[in-house]
Amino acid sequence: MYNTYFYLITGFFILNFVWTQLLSYLNRKRMSPVLPEELKGIYLPEKYAKQQEYQRTNSRFGLISGGFSFTLMLIILLLGFLGWFDNRLREYTDHFLILPLFFFGVLMVCNEIIDFPFDWYATFTIEERFGFNKSTKKLFIFDWLKGIALNLLLGGIILTAVLFIYHYTLKEFWLYAWIVVSGFSLLMTFFYSEWIVPLFNKQTPLEEGELREAIESFSRKAEFRITNIFVMDGSKRTSKANAYFTGFGKKKRIVLFDTLMNDLNTEEIVAVLAHEIGHYKKKHVIHSLLLSLLVTGATFYILSLFLGNLHLAEALGGNVASFHLGIIGFAFLFTPISEIMGLAGNLISRKNEFEADGFATKFDLGDALISALKKISVQSLSNLNPHPLVVFWYYSHPTLLQRIERIKLLNGRRCAGEALFRKS
Repeated sequence: MYNTYFYLITGFFILNFVWTQLLSYLNRKRMSPVLPEELKGIYLPEKYAKQQEYQRTNSRFGLISGGFSFTLMLIILLLGFLGWFDNRLREYTDHFLILPLFFFGVLMVCNEIIDFPFDWYATFTIEERFGFNKSTKKLFIFDWLKGIALNLLLGGIILTAVLFIYHYTLKEFWLYAWIVVSGFSLLMTFFYSEWIVPLFNKQTPLEEGELREAIESFSRKAEFRITNIFVMDGSKRTSKANAYFTGFGKKKRIVLFDTLMNDLNTEEIVAVLAHEIGHYKKKHVIHSLLLSLLVTGATFYILSLFLGNLHLAEALGGNVASFHLGIIGFAFLFTPISEIMGLAGNLISRKNEFEADGFATKFDLGDALISALKKISVQSLSNLNPHPLVVFWYYSHPTLLQRIERIKLLNGRRCAGEALFRKS
Protein backbone atom coordinates (compact mmCIF):
# COMPACT_ATOMS: atom_id res chain seq x y z
CA MET A 1 0.00 0.00 0.00
CA TYR A 2 2.70 2.50 0.98
CA ASN A 3 4.29 2.79 -2.46
CA THR A 4 5.42 5.81 -4.49
CA TYR A 5 1.88 6.53 -5.69
CA PHE A 6 0.61 6.55 -2.10
CA TYR A 7 3.17 9.15 -1.03
CA LEU A 8 2.45 11.29 -4.12
CA ILE A 9 -1.31 11.12 -3.58
CA THR A 10 -1.06 11.91 0.13
CA GLY A 11 1.58 14.60 -0.42
CA PHE A 12 -0.45 16.42 -3.11
CA PHE A 13 -3.57 16.22 -0.95
CA ILE A 14 -1.83 17.70 2.11
CA LEU A 15 -0.04 20.42 0.12
CA ASN A 16 -3.28 21.46 -1.56
CA PHE A 17 -5.05 21.80 1.80
CA VAL A 18 -2.16 23.77 3.33
CA TRP A 19 -2.05 26.11 0.33
CA THR A 20 -5.81 26.65 0.47
CA GLN A 21 -5.66 27.52 4.15
CA LEU A 22 -2.72 29.86 3.57
CA LEU A 23 -4.71 31.82 1.01
CA SER A 24 -7.65 31.96 3.40
CA TYR A 25 -5.32 33.22 6.15
CA LEU A 26 -3.99 35.98 3.88
CA ASN A 27 -7.56 37.12 3.24
CA ARG A 28 -8.30 37.17 6.95
CA LYS A 29 -5.15 39.18 7.68
CA ARG A 30 -6.27 41.76 5.14
CA MET A 31 -9.50 42.37 7.00
CA SER A 32 -9.85 45.60 8.95
CA PRO A 33 -12.65 47.31 10.89
CA VAL A 34 -11.59 50.59 9.24
CA LEU A 35 -13.23 51.31 5.89
CA PRO A 36 -10.42 51.42 3.29
CA GLU A 37 -10.13 54.69 1.35
CA GLU A 38 -10.83 52.99 -1.99
CA LEU A 39 -14.17 51.60 -0.72
CA LYS A 40 -15.56 54.93 0.44
CA GLY A 41 -18.56 55.79 -1.68
CA ILE A 42 -19.28 52.09 -2.24
CA TYR A 43 -19.71 50.74 1.29
CA LEU A 44 -21.19 52.80 4.08
CA PRO A 45 -19.25 52.26 7.34
CA GLU A 46 -22.04 50.25 9.01
CA LYS A 47 -22.57 48.12 5.88
CA TYR A 48 -18.82 47.54 5.61
CA ALA A 49 -18.69 46.38 9.24
CA LYS A 50 -21.46 43.88 8.43
CA GLN A 51 -19.52 42.67 5.36
CA GLN A 52 -16.39 42.15 7.44
CA GLU A 53 -18.34 40.12 9.98
CA TYR A 54 -19.93 38.07 7.17
CA GLN A 55 -16.51 37.38 5.67
CA ARG A 56 -15.04 36.52 9.07
CA THR A 57 -17.92 34.16 9.87
CA ASN A 58 -17.65 32.37 6.53
CA SER A 59 -13.88 32.13 6.85
CA ARG A 60 -14.11 30.52 10.30
CA PHE A 61 -16.81 28.15 9.09
CA GLY A 62 -14.74 27.26 6.02
CA LEU A 63 -11.79 26.45 8.26
CA ILE A 64 -13.93 24.10 10.37
CA SER A 65 -15.74 22.37 7.49
CA GLY A 66 -12.59 22.21 5.36
CA GLY A 67 -10.57 20.88 8.28
CA PHE A 68 -13.16 18.18 8.93
CA SER A 69 -13.23 17.09 5.28
CA PHE A 70 -9.42 17.10 5.13
CA THR A 71 -9.07 15.02 8.30
CA LEU A 72 -11.69 12.50 7.17
CA MET A 73 -10.13 12.10 3.71
CA LEU A 74 -6.64 11.80 5.17
CA ILE A 75 -7.81 9.01 7.48
CA ILE A 76 -9.45 7.27 4.49
CA LEU A 77 -6.18 7.46 2.55
CA LEU A 78 -3.97 6.35 5.45
CA LEU A 79 -6.20 3.37 6.28
CA GLY A 80 -6.72 2.37 2.64
CA PHE A 81 -10.50 2.49 3.11
CA LEU A 82 -11.25 2.92 -0.61
CA GLY A 83 -9.38 -0.26 -1.45
CA TRP A 84 -11.02 -2.05 1.48
CA PHE A 85 -14.46 -1.00 0.21
CA ASP A 86 -13.58 -2.22 -3.28
CA ASN A 87 -12.53 -5.60 -1.85
CA ARG A 88 -15.78 -5.92 0.10
CA LEU A 89 -17.87 -5.18 -2.98
CA ARG A 90 -15.94 -7.81 -4.97
CA GLU A 91 -17.28 -10.43 -2.59
CA TYR A 92 -20.66 -9.83 -4.26
CA THR A 93 -19.77 -8.86 -7.83
CA ASP A 94 -16.87 -8.05 -10.10
CA HIS A 95 -19.00 -7.10 -13.09
CA PHE A 96 -17.28 -4.36 -15.11
CA LEU A 97 -20.42 -2.21 -14.98
CA ILE A 98 -22.20 -2.99 -11.70
CA LEU A 99 -19.10 -2.77 -9.46
CA PRO A 100 -17.95 0.77 -10.36
CA LEU A 101 -21.52 2.08 -10.56
CA PHE A 102 -22.27 0.85 -7.05
CA PHE A 103 -18.85 1.98 -5.79
CA PHE A 104 -19.24 5.58 -7.02
CA GLY A 105 -22.95 5.70 -6.16
CA VAL A 106 -22.36 4.77 -2.51
CA LEU A 107 -19.44 7.20 -2.19
CA MET A 108 -21.49 10.01 -3.71
CA VAL A 109 -24.44 9.46 -1.38
CA CYS A 110 -22.14 9.17 1.66
CA ASN A 111 -20.44 12.42 0.67
CA GLU A 112 -23.81 14.17 0.40
CA ILE A 113 -24.82 12.88 3.82
CA ILE A 114 -21.54 14.08 5.37
CA ASP A 115 -21.91 17.53 3.75
CA PHE A 116 -25.57 17.89 4.70
CA PRO A 117 -25.14 19.28 8.25
CA PHE A 118 -22.52 21.78 7.03
CA ASP A 119 -24.79 22.97 4.20
CA TRP A 120 -27.71 23.15 6.63
CA TYR A 121 -25.72 25.28 9.07
CA ALA A 122 -24.44 27.55 6.30
CA THR A 123 -27.98 28.12 5.02
CA PHE A 124 -30.06 28.33 8.19
CA THR A 125 -27.50 29.87 10.52
CA ILE A 126 -25.00 31.97 8.56
CA GLU A 127 -27.09 33.01 5.55
CA GLU A 128 -30.16 33.41 7.80
CA ARG A 129 -28.24 35.57 10.26
CA PHE A 130 -27.13 37.99 7.56
CA GLY A 131 -30.53 38.17 5.89
CA PHE A 132 -29.81 36.21 2.70
CA ASN A 133 -31.64 32.94 3.19
CA LYS A 134 -35.20 32.73 1.87
CA SER A 135 -35.38 28.94 1.67
CA THR A 136 -37.60 26.89 3.96
CA LYS A 137 -36.34 23.73 5.63
CA LYS A 138 -38.78 21.69 3.58
CA LEU A 139 -37.55 23.24 0.33
CA PHE A 140 -33.93 22.72 1.37
CA ILE A 141 -34.49 19.00 2.01
CA PHE A 142 -36.39 18.54 -1.26
CA ASP A 143 -33.57 20.32 -3.13
CA TRP A 144 -31.06 18.03 -1.44
CA LEU A 145 -32.98 14.89 -2.36
CA LYS A 146 -33.58 16.05 -5.93
CA GLY A 147 -29.89 16.92 -6.26
CA ILE A 148 -28.86 13.42 -5.17
CA ALA A 149 -31.36 11.79 -7.53
CA LEU A 150 -30.23 13.98 -10.42
CA ASN A 151 -26.55 13.28 -9.78
CA LEU A 152 -27.19 9.55 -9.57
CA LEU A 153 -29.22 9.59 -12.78
CA LEU A 154 -27.01 11.80 -14.94
CA GLY A 155 -23.77 10.57 -13.38
CA GLY A 156 -24.94 6.98 -13.82
CA ILE A 157 -25.74 7.52 -17.49
CA ILE A 158 -22.38 9.11 -18.27
CA LEU A 159 -20.44 6.59 -16.19
CA THR A 160 -22.25 3.67 -17.86
CA ALA A 161 -21.33 4.99 -21.31
CA VAL A 162 -17.68 5.53 -20.30
CA LEU A 163 -17.47 2.07 -18.70
CA PHE A 164 -18.77 0.40 -21.86
CA ILE A 165 -16.22 2.32 -23.90
CA TYR A 166 -13.41 1.38 -21.51
CA HIS A 167 -14.40 -2.28 -21.49
CA TYR A 168 -14.66 -2.71 -25.25
CA THR A 169 -12.12 -0.19 -26.63
CA LEU A 170 -9.14 -0.11 -24.30
CA LYS A 171 -6.62 1.60 -26.59
CA GLU A 172 -9.06 4.14 -28.02
CA PHE A 173 -10.84 4.65 -24.70
CA TRP A 174 -9.78 8.27 -24.21
CA LEU A 175 -10.93 9.31 -27.68
CA TYR A 176 -14.39 7.73 -27.60
CA ALA A 177 -14.95 8.76 -23.97
CA TRP A 178 -13.98 12.32 -24.91
CA ILE A 179 -16.51 12.32 -27.76
CA VAL A 180 -19.33 11.02 -25.56
CA VAL A 181 -18.67 13.36 -22.62
CA SER A 182 -18.23 16.33 -24.97
CA GLY A 183 -21.55 15.50 -26.62
CA PHE A 184 -23.24 15.41 -23.23
CA SER A 185 -21.67 18.77 -22.30
CA LEU A 186 -22.97 20.33 -25.52
CA LEU A 187 -26.41 18.90 -24.84
CA MET A 188 -26.44 20.46 -21.37
CA THR A 189 -25.23 23.78 -22.81
CA PHE A 190 -28.25 23.89 -25.11
CA PHE A 191 -30.91 22.47 -22.82
CA TYR A 192 -29.77 23.00 -19.20
CA SER A 193 -32.13 25.93 -18.67
CA GLU A 194 -35.06 23.99 -20.16
CA TRP A 195 -34.47 20.57 -18.62
CA ILE A 196 -32.60 21.01 -15.34
CA VAL A 197 -33.48 24.46 -13.98
CA PRO A 198 -37.27 23.79 -13.96
CA LEU A 199 -36.66 20.95 -11.49
CA PHE A 200 -35.64 23.58 -8.93
CA ASN A 201 -36.96 26.95 -10.11
CA LYS A 202 -39.87 28.42 -12.01
CA GLN A 203 -39.03 30.45 -15.11
CA THR A 204 -41.63 32.73 -16.66
CA PRO A 205 -41.34 34.91 -19.79
CA LEU A 206 -40.62 38.55 -19.02
CA GLU A 207 -43.86 40.49 -19.34
CA GLU A 208 -44.35 43.28 -21.84
CA GLY A 209 -43.42 46.65 -20.43
CA GLU A 210 -40.63 49.16 -19.97
CA LEU A 211 -37.93 46.61 -19.09
CA ARG A 212 -38.65 44.22 -21.94
CA GLU A 213 -38.83 47.09 -24.41
CA ALA A 214 -35.49 48.43 -23.16
CA ILE A 215 -33.84 45.01 -23.45
CA GLU A 216 -35.21 44.39 -26.94
CA SER A 217 -34.23 47.90 -28.01
CA PHE A 218 -30.66 47.33 -26.87
CA SER A 219 -30.50 43.89 -28.49
CA ARG A 220 -31.48 45.46 -31.83
CA LYS A 221 -28.86 48.17 -31.37
CA ALA A 222 -26.24 45.53 -30.57
CA GLU A 223 -27.39 43.36 -33.50
CA PHE A 224 -28.14 40.53 -31.14
CA ARG A 225 -31.46 38.82 -31.76
CA ILE A 226 -33.04 37.58 -28.53
CA THR A 227 -36.67 36.82 -27.80
CA ASN A 228 -36.26 34.29 -24.98
CA ILE A 229 -36.15 36.51 -21.87
CA PHE A 230 -37.18 34.80 -18.65
CA VAL A 231 -37.54 35.73 -14.99
CA MET A 232 -36.54 33.08 -12.42
CA ASP A 233 -37.86 32.95 -8.86
CA GLY A 234 -34.42 33.06 -7.23
CA SER A 235 -35.96 34.83 -4.24
CA LYS A 236 -37.46 31.53 -3.03
CA ARG A 237 -33.96 30.60 -1.82
CA THR A 238 -31.84 33.74 -1.50
CA SER A 239 -32.00 37.51 -1.60
CA LYS A 240 -28.78 37.68 -3.65
CA ALA A 241 -29.22 38.96 -7.21
CA ASN A 242 -28.02 37.31 -10.40
CA ALA A 243 -28.60 36.91 -14.14
CA TYR A 244 -27.17 34.62 -16.77
CA PHE A 245 -27.10 33.94 -20.48
CA THR A 246 -27.22 30.43 -21.89
CA GLY A 247 -27.50 28.50 -25.15
CA PHE A 248 -26.70 29.14 -28.79
CA GLY A 249 -28.69 30.02 -31.89
CA LYS A 250 -32.44 29.70 -31.40
CA LYS A 251 -31.78 28.30 -27.93
CA LYS A 252 -30.25 31.57 -26.69
CA ARG A 253 -31.89 32.53 -23.44
CA ILE A 254 -31.51 35.40 -20.96
CA VAL A 255 -32.56 34.57 -17.40
CA LEU A 256 -33.05 37.31 -14.81
CA PHE A 257 -33.38 36.54 -11.11
CA ASP A 258 -36.42 38.32 -9.69
CA THR A 259 -34.09 39.66 -6.99
CA LEU A 260 -32.08 41.45 -9.68
CA MET A 261 -35.21 43.17 -10.93
CA ASN A 262 -36.03 44.30 -7.39
CA ASP A 263 -32.56 45.73 -6.71
CA LEU A 264 -31.69 47.43 -10.02
CA ASN A 265 -33.41 50.00 -12.21
CA THR A 266 -34.11 49.44 -15.92
CA GLU A 267 -30.90 51.01 -17.23
CA GLU A 268 -28.77 49.05 -14.76
CA ILE A 269 -30.42 45.75 -15.76
CA VAL A 270 -29.84 46.55 -19.44
CA ALA A 271 -26.19 47.31 -18.61
CA VAL A 272 -25.79 43.92 -16.88
CA LEU A 273 -27.37 42.18 -19.87
CA ALA A 274 -25.17 44.20 -22.24
CA HIS A 275 -22.19 42.73 -20.40
CA GLU A 276 -23.58 39.21 -20.84
CA ILE A 277 -24.33 39.83 -24.51
CA GLY A 278 -20.78 41.15 -24.83
CA HIS A 279 -19.49 37.68 -23.93
CA TYR A 280 -21.51 36.26 -26.81
CA LYS A 281 -20.57 38.95 -29.33
CA LYS A 282 -16.88 38.69 -28.41
CA LYS A 283 -17.17 34.91 -28.93
CA HIS A 284 -16.10 34.22 -25.34
CA VAL A 285 -18.85 31.61 -24.97
CA ILE A 286 -17.75 29.53 -27.96
CA HIS A 287 -14.05 29.98 -27.15
CA SER A 288 -14.60 28.85 -23.55
CA LEU A 289 -16.59 25.85 -24.77
CA LEU A 290 -13.89 24.83 -27.25
CA LEU A 291 -11.18 25.27 -24.62
CA SER A 292 -13.20 23.17 -22.19
CA LEU A 293 -13.55 20.41 -24.79
CA LEU A 294 -9.81 20.44 -25.48
CA VAL A 295 -9.02 20.27 -21.76
CA THR A 296 -11.47 17.38 -21.40
CA GLY A 297 -9.77 15.52 -24.24
CA ALA A 298 -6.30 16.06 -22.77
CA THR A 299 -7.53 14.95 -19.35
CA PHE A 300 -9.03 11.74 -20.73
CA TYR A 301 -5.81 10.96 -22.57
CA ILE A 302 -3.70 11.37 -19.42
CA LEU A 303 -6.30 9.40 -17.46
CA SER A 304 -6.01 6.51 -19.93
CA LEU A 305 -2.32 6.17 -18.99
CA PHE A 306 -3.25 5.49 -15.35
CA LEU A 307 -6.31 3.27 -15.60
CA GLY A 308 -5.60 -0.39 -14.95
CA ASN A 309 -2.47 0.44 -12.94
CA LEU A 310 -2.15 -2.09 -10.10
CA HIS A 311 0.28 0.09 -8.11
CA LEU A 312 -2.22 2.96 -8.16
CA ALA A 313 -4.96 0.66 -6.84
CA GLU A 314 -2.59 -0.64 -4.14
CA ALA A 315 -1.82 2.95 -3.05
CA LEU A 316 -5.51 3.26 -2.17
CA GLY A 317 -5.55 -0.06 -0.31
CA GLY A 318 -6.84 -2.25 -3.15
CA ASN A 319 -5.60 -5.62 -4.36
CA VAL A 320 -6.92 -5.50 -7.93
CA ALA A 321 -6.39 -2.89 -10.64
CA SER A 322 -9.76 -1.29 -11.34
CA PHE A 323 -11.37 1.49 -13.30
CA HIS A 324 -12.87 3.21 -10.25
CA LEU A 325 -9.76 3.15 -8.06
CA GLY A 326 -7.76 4.32 -11.06
CA ILE A 327 -10.01 7.37 -11.51
CA ILE A 328 -9.83 8.32 -7.82
CA GLY A 329 -6.05 7.91 -7.70
CA PHE A 330 -5.69 9.89 -10.91
CA ALA A 331 -7.84 12.72 -9.49
CA PHE A 332 -5.35 13.16 -6.64
CA LEU A 333 -2.27 12.90 -8.89
CA PHE A 334 -3.79 15.35 -11.36
CA THR A 335 -4.17 18.06 -8.69
CA PRO A 336 -1.02 20.10 -9.62
CA ILE A 337 -1.93 20.07 -13.32
CA SER A 338 -5.53 20.91 -12.48
CA GLU A 339 -4.42 23.90 -10.41
CA ILE A 340 -2.23 25.20 -13.24
CA MET A 341 -5.06 24.77 -15.73
CA GLY A 342 -7.37 26.58 -13.30
CA LEU A 343 -4.95 29.50 -13.08
CA ALA A 344 -4.80 29.76 -16.87
CA GLY A 345 -8.57 29.53 -17.12
CA ASN A 346 -9.07 32.27 -14.53
CA LEU A 347 -6.59 34.52 -16.32
CA ILE A 348 -8.51 34.14 -19.58
CA SER A 349 -11.83 34.60 -17.78
CA ARG A 350 -10.73 37.86 -16.14
CA LYS A 351 -9.59 39.17 -19.52
CA ASN A 352 -12.97 38.23 -21.00
CA GLU A 353 -14.81 40.03 -18.19
CA PHE A 354 -12.92 43.24 -18.96
CA GLU A 355 -13.81 42.88 -22.64
CA ALA A 356 -17.49 42.29 -21.86
CA ASP A 357 -17.48 45.40 -19.65
CA GLY A 358 -15.92 47.26 -22.56
CA PHE A 359 -18.72 46.08 -24.85
CA ALA A 360 -21.35 47.53 -22.52
CA THR A 361 -19.35 50.74 -22.16
CA LYS A 362 -19.27 51.15 -25.93
CA PHE A 363 -23.05 51.61 -25.83
CA ASP A 364 -22.83 54.38 -23.21
CA LEU A 365 -23.78 52.00 -20.40
CA GLY A 366 -20.54 52.23 -18.44
CA ASP A 367 -21.90 54.37 -15.60
CA ALA A 368 -25.04 52.23 -15.33
CA LEU A 369 -22.91 49.08 -15.21
CA ILE A 370 -20.74 50.53 -12.44
CA SER A 371 -23.86 51.44 -10.47
CA ALA A 372 -25.30 47.93 -10.98
CA LEU A 373 -22.08 46.20 -9.96
CA LYS A 374 -21.86 48.32 -6.82
CA LYS A 375 -25.43 47.52 -5.82
CA ILE A 376 -25.03 43.77 -6.46
CA SER A 377 -21.72 43.62 -4.58
CA VAL A 378 -22.87 45.59 -1.56
CA GLN A 379 -26.23 43.83 -1.35
CA SER A 380 -24.45 40.42 -1.29
CA LEU A 381 -21.78 41.68 1.16
CA SER A 382 -19.00 40.80 -1.29
CA ASN A 383 -15.37 41.14 -0.27
CA LEU A 384 -14.20 44.09 -2.36
CA ASN A 385 -10.68 44.13 -0.97
CA PRO A 386 -9.35 40.55 -1.27
CA HIS A 387 -5.66 39.70 -1.11
CA PRO A 388 -4.03 39.98 -4.59
CA LEU A 389 -2.73 36.41 -4.43
CA VAL A 390 -6.25 35.14 -3.69
CA VAL A 391 -7.54 37.08 -6.71
CA PHE A 392 -4.78 35.65 -8.91
CA TRP A 393 -5.38 32.09 -7.74
CA TYR A 394 -9.16 31.85 -7.41
CA TYR A 395 -11.00 34.74 -9.04
CA SER A 396 -12.62 34.18 -12.43
CA HIS A 397 -13.74 37.83 -12.37
CA PRO A 398 -11.67 40.95 -11.70
CA THR A 399 -12.45 42.67 -8.42
CA LEU A 400 -15.11 45.37 -8.40
CA LEU A 401 -12.49 48.09 -7.94
CA GLN A 402 -10.52 46.80 -10.94
CA ARG A 403 -13.64 46.75 -13.09
CA ILE A 404 -14.70 50.25 -12.05
CA GLU A 405 -11.22 51.59 -12.81
CA ARG A 406 -11.19 49.96 -16.26
CA ILE A 407 -14.73 51.10 -17.14
CA LYS A 408 -13.89 54.69 -16.14
CA LEU A 409 -10.75 54.53 -18.29
CA LEU A 410 -12.76 53.27 -21.27
CA ASN A 411 -15.41 55.92 -20.66
CA GLY A 412 -12.72 58.60 -20.68
CA ARG A 413 -11.23 57.31 -23.92
CA ARG A 414 -14.66 57.12 -25.55
CA CYS A 415 -15.53 60.68 -24.54
CA ALA A 416 -12.15 61.93 -25.72
CA GLY A 417 -12.65 60.16 -29.04
CA GLU A 418 -16.11 61.67 -29.48
CA ALA A 419 -14.78 65.15 -28.69
CA LEU A 420 -11.96 64.73 -31.20
CA PHE A 421 -14.46 63.52 -33.83
CA ARG A 422 -16.72 66.56 -33.30
CA LYS A 423 -13.77 68.93 -33.67
CA SER A 424 -12.75 67.30 -36.92
